[in-house]
Amino acid sequence: MTAIVMVHGAFCGGWAFEHFRAPFEAAGFEVLAPDLRGHGADEPSEAVIGVSMTDYAADIAKLCAELPEPPVLLGHSMGGLVAQLAARKAKLKALVLLAPSPPWGVAGSSLEEAATAFGVQMMGAFSSGALQPDNGLMRAYSLDRMPKAEREAAVARLRPESARAVRETLNWWLDPFMTTSVGPGAIEAPCLVIAGAGDVVHSPGTARATAERLGAAFKTMPGMSHWLVGEPGWDAVAETVLRWLSEEVSLAA
Repeated sequence: MTAIVMVHGAFCGGWAFEHFRAPFEAAGFEVLAPDLRGHGADEPSEAVIGVSMTDYAADIAKLCAELPEPPVLLGHSMGGLVAQLAARKAKLKALVLLAPSPPWGVAGSSLEEAATAFGVQMMGAFSSGALQPDNGLMRAYSLDRMPKAEREAAVARLRPESARAVRETLNWWLDPFMTTSVGPGAIEAPCLVIAGAGDVVHSPGTARATAERLGAAFKTMPGMSHWLVGEPGWDAVAETVLRWLSEEVSLAA
């Protein structure tokens, strides 16, 4: 059975895929949706302090390498950037990125992205080590198309995020270590990038630039925003991924 490893975004946990995973399980995949380091519901807020994107990527690459056969790796938002970095370290059958944070060298393409990045930076002092989620920003930009009850349930489950990882992701041009660089050349595995047409966190233009950087196929989901794994239309996103996998990727062991 081919595994698909789903990597969540900032401030979230593996719970983000609790609905999205179902069509993949029905299609015969073993779905793994781990919590990134420090993001477990029972972990203290301090668990994310000092954690780098390199740490997240190393953890996911290790998980992929320990599986019986190369998996499909899927990442959403900042988890999409973690997946890009892990893809350089582990053998994969395919890489799928949903509204991914762009790698080092790919700039945001809209004023809204710049404003969102600035807002995230204003959540708290980076020296504190752990950023608390800004529920207002999440409601306005990430979860904006979610039904109210589901949106509030998601907000209630948000966790602190590593300030270091956020800085490495949003302020890559200030990082002399180029932590989020994916290196030269296309990703070796077949790769698909999907963007929501109305996403202002990572706009379609930025997602397309990320796809071009990775040598990936690119698709836009009309009418959708950033929470591609759970907002209305998520099932069409899953169907698009499954169709692409069946057409472009050999899933045989």
